[in-house]
Amino acid sequence: MVLLTGAAKVAGIMGWPVSHSRSPAIHGHWLARYGIDGAYIPYSVRPEHGYEAIRMLPRLGFSGTNVTLPHKETALRAVDETDPVARRIGAVNTVVAREDGSLHGSNTDAYGFLEHLRASAPDWRPGVAVVLGAGGSARAVAAALVDAGASEVRLANRTAARAEKVMEEIGGPMTTVAWEERDAALDGAGLLVNTTSLGMAGSPPLEIALDALPEGAVVNDIVYVPLETQLLAAARRRGLAAVDGLGMLLHQARPGFAAWFGTDPEVDEALRESVLAGL
Repeated sequence: MVLLTGAAKVAGIMGWPVSHSRSPAIHGHWLARYGIDGAYIPYSVRPEHGYEAIRMLPRLGFSGTNVTLPHKETALRAVDETDPVARRIGAVNTVVAREDGSLHGSNTDAYGFLEHLRASAPDWRPGVAVVLGAGGSARAVAAALVDAGASEVRLANRTAARAEKVMEEIGGPMTTVAWEERDAALDGAGLLVNTTSLGMAGSPPLEIALDALPEGAVVNDIVYVPLETQLLAAARRRGLAAVDGLGMLLHQARPGFAAWFGTDPEVDEALRESVLAGL
């Protein structure tokens, strides 16, 4: 049952466009499950109005907002305070309006990635990891792995300069690998993470041979449409642990919901089924 009164707490997701977002389904499920007097709404904001819209949140009575493209970098500039992870990643996806009217920004993608990985592959331990891609998701994944104690993060991207930039800005035990050497880079790695759009519905396939991955390695594809990508299917055929991309999306929503609505929500099968029904 959804409870909504004049005293409701309000949060949402800002983007341009925003109609594709799954966040309303996630937060709407939790609001109903916990019987919270609140609302979570999607709202479209043109790129040139992003800064102003974020600064106006406390005046409009918002508890905060999620931020998606193209506003994540704008949000980093618009908030009054950011957490260290958001600064390293270079983007904010969660804004909390404090009682004094100030805005705190964080990036929960790294948290969501690591929480889902640990829940889905409990035997995984930080070691050598290979990350494919150099976009915003790759930055979050790399930061999470470095902070978790990875001994080496090997970053492979089709544009080498972008990989070099991520390595320099994230810091820690990171190296870059030529895209053409991605198969060989898997030698000795305990984790492979695909953060590219390759393998996503409507995109070209990801071409990579998993032969060099040792027994017990984990393969994680952050793509969730389709939920079972060719990469994950190949990992399962080799007897490797395969982790889909939906859980990262679900877990990254938890810190914002807890801050806005005062309840630490649970990621469970009921939530997964609810979100999958809308894909």
